[in-house]
Amino acid sequence: QVQLVESGGGLVQAGASLRISCASSGRMFSTLGMGWFRQAAGKEREFVAAITSYTGTYTFYAASVKGRFTSSRDNAKNTAYLQMNSVKPEDTAGYYCAAHSRAGVLGKTTAQYNYWGQGTQVTVSS
Repeated sequence: QVQLVESGGGLVQAGASLRISCASSGRMFSTLGMGWFRQAAGKEREFVAAITSYTGTYTFYAASVKGRFTSSRDNAKNTAYLQMNSVKPEDTAGYYCAAHSRAGVLGKTTAQYNYWGQGTQVTVSS
């Protein structure tokens, strides 16, 4: 079993930077592929970013965040990160981290993930 806990959300101004974290416990973190999703009020949950297991060699981003957001991982700290730069009001949403156990897979849909955190709110003011 895997437990995921997000932190680092908050209220920021447009153009600012924010880093959110996802702490993992349970299964060995390095074996988990990680993903980030977000859900704005009244909308469906959407894919944001993914990073492969172990060294995190491969990443993939939604077009709306590519070039602004960076996904990374620190296996020694059992933590995944989403660095958010040049944030926009449309980035306002609850952000969720997710995990799966398939090596080398970049999960881009919710169905590909087995474990989910409770979410952290990011609000961007204009």
